[in-house]
Amino acid sequence: MADLRIFSYLPNPRVWKATIAGRFAGVEIEIRGAPAKELKGWLWDYNAAPVASYEWHAYSPLARTGRVGMTGERLFKTEAFMDAHPFGNAPAAFAPGGKIGIFESNSIMRAVARLSKTDFPLYGQDAYETSRIDSFLDVSLIFARDAQIYLLALSNGTLDAAIHARAQEAFSIYASGLEQALSPARGVLVGDNISLADICFATEFALFMNEHCRARQLEELGLSRILHRGVRNEYPRMMRHFGRLLRHEHFAADLGPYVDKLSAAEA
Repeated sequence: MADLRIFSYLPNPRVWKATIAGRFAGVEIEIRGAPAKELKGWLWDYNAAPVASYEWHAYSPLARTGRVGMTGERLFKTEAFMDAHPFGNAPAAFAPGGKIGIFESNSIMRAVARLSKTDFPLYGQDAYETSRIDSFLDVSLIFARDAQIYLLALSNGTLDAAIHARAQEAFSIYASGLEQALSPARGVLVGDNISLADICFATEFALFMNEHCRARQLEELGLSRILHRGVRNEYPRMMRHFGRLLRHEHFAADLGPYVDKLSAAEA
């Protein structure tokens, strides 16, 4: 039995926070899920699985209306799922047996570090390093929130100048802080080893790269790309760090093909 089971729409870089951490920590993680458009035909549960369309009427008492990312969709969520995940969102992680739910990708990643079967200090060498890592994870939430609103607006055609401006400011604040943290020539964000802070950064940045697929839409709205080509010059330490992490085998397994595809869209 896996140490942790995660149900989510796929692909999802925020799920990969856990799988990347799992490779460092020797923690076995089971992933269940499908592309977001298919999850309206799934039963959301510890034992999540597709439901045949002719069975949907039988599950109608479990139907709930989707919100963030799946707004207005009819989704089948069991009472056990909602007990474990009171906000009803994915990714949704479960302890073995499904009674205990862990939600929010940073918390799921922290759970993996706490379950570690190796001595790799993913979550810091002491209380001070651990707390500094938490600082980076907390700051990432601010950026991630505005990034999510921005990317969803891009995908559903509701983007406006105000949403774009908030995302641009959030990225600038986040990137500037990372650039400072990596100066003058640090190889990682905290301590001397890759930590949860680096994993969170790499996955959130990779997710934000979905902007590359909407360049034409931005142009039609008269808005500039936040991840324009000059970003490498504005934040060279951050971008070099992202490149280093992508080359690491524990990151490349998940992020490599995903980033390659988005980079091709940029080109």
